[in-house]
Amino acid sequence: MSQEIELKLALGPEGPAALRGHPLLRVLPATVAELGNTYYDTPEGELESARMALRLRRLDGRLLQTVKTRGEGGGGLSRRGEWEWEVPGPGLDLAGLAGLPPAALGEAVLERLEARFTTDFRREAWTLEHRGARIELALDEGAILAAGRRVAIRELELELKAGEPAALWSLAEALAERVALRPSDTSKAARGGALLAGEWRLPEGNSATAWLHRAVVALDAHADTGEPRLREAAREAFQRLAALGDTETRDDARALAAALADETSPTPALGRRLLRLSRRLSSASPLA
Repeated sequence: MSQEIELKLALGPEGPAALRGHPLLRVLPATVAELGNTYYDTPEGELESARMALRLRRLDGRLLQTVKTRGEGGGGLSRRGEWEWEVPGPGLDLAGLAGLPPAALGEAVLERLEARFTTDFRREAWTLEHRGARIELALDEGAILAAGRRVAIRELELELKAGEPAALWSLAEALAERVALRPSDTSKAARGGALLAGEWRLPEGNSATAWLHRAVVALDAHADTGEPRLREAAREAFQRLAALGDTETRDDARALAAALADETSPTPALGRRLLRLSRRLSSASPLA
């Protein structure tokens, strides 16, 4: 098992082009890969309920099987367990899964696993040193496909390879000076599950970090569906957060709630404000 520490960021429509032109990246070499992924779960979605993900990934003629466990964190930053190994295919390596410790992968679950949805995307990746840390930046562009429905993938993952997590926030803030981006708390697996089900379920808010998590997930849901009620849910969550926080938190949360009162598209300024708020409230408590 390895431990994945990453900061996930959603990009606006012009984000990928702006990112490639950012001074921190435009002089760096990039690697490019086409990734095809099939996600598995039981018909009842038991892995999703346990906030786990199981996928087969096609990459350069190889087939990789990956298990990711429930994340800890919030405001885009997550820390989670990850197991990945090459398999012969064409289906899952059930014997390998049976040997893993996550309790959700019991025999009753393994015998009912089935393909649920797919993601196909192009990944452009850079590695750089920033504030004493080594960080991989992965820009993903493509689509999630489930039950005849489709949503776009346009996200940036900052994965910590060496150093302290604070460097992830610092790098994100530097990128946000020129790129419209914001923290995202929803994995591709969770987005695929929502697309398959045709509905989003928002986490409850019962603390400052929980209200932030609810707001960010609601923004993720609104980006995929365009439903006004989800933008309103994010706005209300920021209002609740404003009532709980200190002066800086209150000011940022109020400004974000006000921005969501209309149809204004994300801007670098709003992204920087949400990053600042997320960094302040980031903690290691389990996500709801």
